[in-house]
Amino acid sequence: MFDTLTEKLSKTLRNLRGVGKLSEENVNDALSEVRKALLSADVHFRTAREFIEEVKEACIGQEVLKSVSPGQQVIKIINDELIKLLGEGSSAIREDRPLRVLIVGLHGAGKTTTCAKLAKKMAKDGRKPMLVACDLYRPAAVDQLEILSNQEKIPCYANRETRNVSLVAREGWEESKRNGSDLIIFDTAGRLQIDEELVGELELLKKEINPHEILLVADAALGQEAVNVAKVFHQKLDLTGIILTKVDGDARGGAALSMKRLTGAPIKFLGVGEKLDDFEFFYPERMASRILGMGDVVSLVEKAKENLDQEESMRMTEKMLKAEFDFDDFLSQMRQMKKIGSMGSIAKMLPGMGSVQVGDKEEATLGKHEAIILSMTKEERRLPRILGGSRRKRIATGSGVQIRDVNQLIKQFTQMQKMMKKMKGGKMKRMMGALGAGDGGMPDLSDMNPKQLAKLTKQFK
Repeated sequence: MFDTLTEKLSKTLRNLRGVGKLSEENVNDALSEVRKALLSADVHFRTAREFIEEVKEACIGQEVLKSVSPGQQVIKIINDELIKLLGEGSSAIREDRPLRVLIVGLHGAGKTTTCAKLAKKMAKDGRKPMLVACDLYRPAAVDQLEILSNQEKIPCYANRETRNVSLVAREGWEESKRNGSDLIIFDTAGRLQIDEELVGELELLKKEINPHEILLVADAALGQEAVNVAKVFHQKLDLTGIILTKVDGDARGGAALSMKRLTGAPIKFLGVGEKLDDFEFFYPERMASRILGMGDVVSLVEKAKENLDQEESMRMTEKMLKAEFDFDDFLSQMRQMKKIGSMGSIAKMLPGMGSVQVGDKEEATLGKHEAIILSMTKEERRLPRILGGSRRKRIATGSGVQIRDVNQLIKQFTQMQKMMKKMKGGKMKRMMGALGAGDGGMPDLSDMNPKQLAKLTKQFK
């Protein structure tokens, strides 16, 4: 979502890093570029202006101007102000049990899918969620919610015999008491635009169930219109938070940067894809780091811990230590990485990789590799050295690729095996231990800066 903004800000910040001495003139030049980047990303003009004024006020201080590394100081100030703009502090959902959550928004923002995503996310944290179908107008809305709930084995209450939304909500609340649910999520109807009928119905629903959280589902692709929608909903319903959807698309990011400042309601979750697992807590500090091209290693490690099979990771570590890695292991590793996300989404979380474009070509290459390995026999996967010309031709035909693609994969794999054999035992074990992965767990790189990583890499060359 923030690709264009990240690219422009990164360029401006690179220029600042080389500044030996700060003056009001070069600070103004840099901030002018930052302002243009914000406006081009569809940030509200008032928000952009206030942000620049706050950064400038913090920059034109004697401590910064006389700093040993003034350029770095300005970057830190921009980062700090960006965190404030996105919503400083925790935006966690309330801890009440049972917790009643009212989901509101316009048509097409993804409310119903978001209800299921939120239920699944909170179930992983130990909650017992239940969904209540209060969208009685959109065709198949109730069916959609029931299908999603059945898919995840989450209870869902629906009543197709009435158009009384308050009655359905009340019945759903009573049903949740009987089945012991401690998180009740109410899906509501939307409109193409905000009107009195929609707002009136939601106000009645709010009185009926007295929700602890009222979360607006807003489409990031709407830009400033999403901010205007959020303002109206907030005025009428007193929102407790916002869920921004479709942030994996080509939205310019201005809505996310403007919403907290202009509505007062914090962003609590992000919908980052179409799958039910593509749903994240919103952390202002981590998002600011991503926007400035500094990556988000903490989120990457958390995602890996959540999605990767620890027993499988331990088995892989042992095989790598013994230099016994084969094509079956390679296939297993590729499939585990897919659980974390696409190569593009992973690259954006790595420091300095935010502006690197990882697209369809790289994803297609991984798909080719998987097809090639699946076209091998069990013996060929275990013993790549037996892959002669005729076998390679058969594998290429079976996987629908060129022989050169098969040759390239085998060459890369052979080189990797040679490297493992060279590092077998001591060196490999010390590296795994230094990374905190010796017990098969994910290495925790969250506190390691680029210099430490470079030193570690050099140590084991």
